[in-house]
Amino acid sequence: MTNETLTISQMCDAFGVTARTLRFYEAKELLSPIRIGSRRLFTRRDRARLKIILRGKRFGFSLEDIRQVLDLYERDSTNEVQVRHTYDLAKARLAQMEAQRAELDEAIKELKAELAEGEKTIASLRQAAE
Repeated sequence: MTNETLTISQMCDAFGVTARTLRFYEAKELLSPIRIGSRRLFTRRDRARLKIILRGKRFGFSLEDIRQVLDLYERDSTNEVQVRHTYDLAKARLAQMEAQRAELDEAIKELKAELAEGEKTIASLRQAAE
């Protein structure tokens, strides 16, 4: 994309989000488009921030975590603090996700065992009825 501004519908098309989503992020002060009357014009900065927001949401970060990352970027143009903070958040999130996956794997294993027992019970009940 170039340096031009995008309208809300162009942003929706470019990022696959709804206008409601963009307005929500604006209300949460994560995006700050140029306002001309009721029109919103999104700058290159807004597009970069939206990419970070969407990536963070995909990884399961809270909006507060995302806000902190975006705020750090504003304060430190070298990005070092932001990268370190993001790295720490990502490591913690990965640990959470892996723990959730382990719990889910265990639950799947237990449910499959229950289903196998249920199949046996159904089969024996059918045999008894015949």
